[in-house]
Amino acid sequence: MAHAAAIPSFRIVSMGSRPRQAAKTKQSQSRVGFGGDRKEPLWQCVEGCGACCKLNKGPSFATPEEIFDDPSDIQLYRSMIGPDGWCIHYEKDTRKCSIYSERPYFCRVEPDVFQTLYGVPKKKFNKKACSSCRDTIKAIYGSDSKELDNFNRSITG
Repeated sequence: MAHAAAIPSFRIVSMGSRPRQAAKTKQSQSRVGFGGDRKEPLWQCVEGCGACCKLNKGPSFATPEEIFDDPSDIQLYRSMIGPDGWCIHYEKDTRKCSIYSERPYFCRVEPDVFQTLYGVPKKKFNKKACSSCRDTIKAIYGSDSKELDNFNRSITG
């Protein structure tokens, strides 16, 4: 589910767990004013990461019951967790989601999904999605991982 269970099983504080691979986004324009020409990171999924596909991340992440109101979403999410905690649709050899184009809504890192599931206003989506992905990548692969380096490079240009 490298791109499937995108919307993570995490709290608003650590949403990075689910965001899968969404469409690549262009870098934001330079902001003028205090801070100079600093570019703001712009969220985008990095192919070959799959950190959000680790659906059973442990006690530091929210449970499906804490994320979803609809029992059918809880059931679907739980049905996607393999014996090793990874999504059953995540192909570890290719690090891709086998159902990417048909993945559930909660596997999509999109402003509407973050607003619905986590109460994140659309204007704060980019910042929260970047933070969530970083937190999830660190939890799954570590703070010194190539996955985190790749993500940070991709969102900062």
